[in-house]
Amino acid sequence: MAVSPDTLPPKKKRPTTAAGLIPTPSSTADSDERLIRTLLLRSKETSSLNPIPFVLHRNSISIIRKTKLLTMLLEDLVADHVPPFFPASAVLCFEELYIVLQSVKTLIEDCCNGSKLWLLIQQQSVAHKFHELTLELSTLIDIFPVREMNLSEDVEELVNLIRKQCSKSSPSIDERDVNLRNDVLEKLDRIKSEIVPQQSKLIEIFNRLRLNDSETCTDEIEILEEEVRNQSDEKSKAEIVSLIGLVRYAKCVLYGESSPRIIRCRNKSPSTDLTIPADFRCPISLDLVRDPVVISTGQTYDRSSINLWIESGHTTCPKTGQTLVHTEMIPNRALRNLIVMWCREHRIPFESTEVKEKVNGVTTNKTLFEATKMTVSFLLEKARASQSLEKANYFVHELRALAKTDSNSRACIAEAGGLPLLVRFLGSDHSGLQVNAITTILNLSILEANKTRIMETDGVLNSVVEVLRAGASWEAKGNAAATIFSLTGVHAYRKKLGRKTRVIKGLMELARTGPVSSKRDALVAILNLAGDRETVAKLLEVGVVEMASEVMDGLPEEGVTVLEAVVKKGGLAAVTATFHVITKLATILRDGTERAQESAAATLVNVCRKGGLEIVAELAAIPGIERVIWEVMGMGTGRGRRKAATLLRILRRWAAGLYCNPTAAYSTADASSTTTVGVVLPG
Repeated sequence: MAVSPDTLPPKKKRPTTAAGLIPTPSSTADSDERLIRTLLLRSKETSSLNPIPFVLHRNSISIIRKTKLLTMLLEDLVADHVPPFFPASAVLCFEELYIVLQSVKTLIEDCCNGSKLWLLIQQQSVAHKFHELTLELSTLIDIFPVREMNLSEDVEELVNLIRKQCSKSSPSIDERDVNLRNDVLEKLDRIKSEIVPQQSKLIEIFNRLRLNDSETCTDEIEILEEEVRNQSDEKSKAEIVSLIGLVRYAKCVLYGESSPRIIRCRNKSPSTDLTIPADFRCPISLDLVRDPVVISTGQTYDRSSINLWIESGHTTCPKTGQTLVHTEMIPNRALRNLIVMWCREHRIPFESTEVKEKVNGVTTNKTLFEATKMTVSFLLEKARASQSLEKANYFVHELRALAKTDSNSRACIAEAGGLPLLVRFLGSDHSGLQVNAITTILNLSILEANKTRIMETDGVLNSVVEVLRAGASWEAKGNAAATIFSLTGVHAYRKKLGRKTRVIKGLMELARTGPVSSKRDALVAILNLAGDRETVAKLLEVGVVEMASEVMDGLPEEGVTVLEAVVKKGGLAAVTATFHVITKLATILRDGTERAQESAAATLVNVCRKGGLEIVAELAAIPGIERVIWEVMGMGTGRGRRKAATLLRILRRWAAGLYCNPTAAYSTADASSTTTVGVVLPG
């Protein structure tokens, strides 16, 4: 496998001048003294760094030793010779030294905190960077005005020693590092040729790099995925992705018996105990946005949700109803950054799908594909052969994590016969194993081809429904509901699932009795199913309107959105017959989020238009309703303002005695009429 020797690009822009880095007081004497003390502080910080322990150890320790000598020189200058002011040439040297020391510190820290494997591959360019910095240091020491500074003999000897040390520098690389790099490249080539690498050689490589357990391998994978994001060169991306495949395989094969890292399960996220800001929630899934994208109408959605919407055959914007001019999606990086900051502030893990998509975007390289196949084969074989549920749980946990990464992994797991094995574990008494198995199926269902496999493979769908109705934990039930939601992305499957009474009843029961996170999973699935008129009839039979009315007390946005969908597809009579629904909708119109207000206004418009005078009269009798509608017209979303204006016209025509039949509400009478509804406004 050929690897380009291009210089390792920095992850962040580094300062190129001393401007702004070193304080500059008004007087020259103060400035010179502050300069030398600031430089000494930076030199101490750099010289106290630990050398890179796994690769380029000699290169890093060599430059650290030189900075230690420089620290001694600066300490002598501060202690023995701080003149009223320095010669201009000395000031220039000091300022440039500060920049070099900052660069040395940054380089060593980046190497220690970055990917070990990527550093190993890029060792030649990084060694060259160390050499360049040493030469810069040597040049500055050479031009340092020793005579003009009137230095003592001891200090002059120290300057000469530093010059001598810097002049010996050469861009050499430890032969062991070169051999280790060649071993890694050889393993990648063997994997590409579909040859399983020897475990003994793998463990030797990973021990040298201090990747000696499951957790360090997981950290390495995460760092490599971040590196993919930072890279602009497609060839480098492909090389890094190959390394990701190698680490995934080695993690499972070498450390399969170690304890799995404790991860936050999807339904146990701290976000379930927080109120997620309305702008951070996807209008489709109602969940926290992970990868926000803007579509042609200007609305923002989570990429996976809007992809599912479009792939289901829709050609309109879910929020505005406008026809999509095109299906291109533009990443909303500003919103993503705000969401990341909010998640960090509330200590919520943020797992963006953007990196995964970028990794998947270069998975045409055969090395990653073959490494994934080998990893899947190993995990399935071990899970089948496990003598205890605890051991099986570990391997299914790894399958779950792998299925979350990219489309190739999902395809490999399904094609290798993973679904029948997972079904076997769905009926397990081990609650953790059941959760991991259903969550793996959920992750697999993201791939369109796997939706067909889940629907058509004997026993899979029935087992998912059984977990939905009688799972060992709320988390398992919630993930089963999320799997149903994912499957409803295909129109034909939506109709098929909507005809299954067990599916409808399972979702309804979960929406009524589950915790907040599980309720949301059930509600989004119900919302998708409610897009079919025949399914709405079955939902009405089992009390979807009553359920939505109950849910509105705790999850107003989700409840009113379900109610809006049901009304559109024939649920009007059930809504008008349900006690206090109109009052609850008015309350949400007053107190809800912008999106909840929008759905409440749209639902009230539909109910008033088709429900007759009694419904309009009930709404008009609510104290302060006109003022509430005016507030939505002034501060709501675009669609919310339009619906509120229509609602106000309906009420005013009713107050004027012009609302004699439902169709009268379609009139476009002037909303600025001074006729007022007979209501009591709040003080």
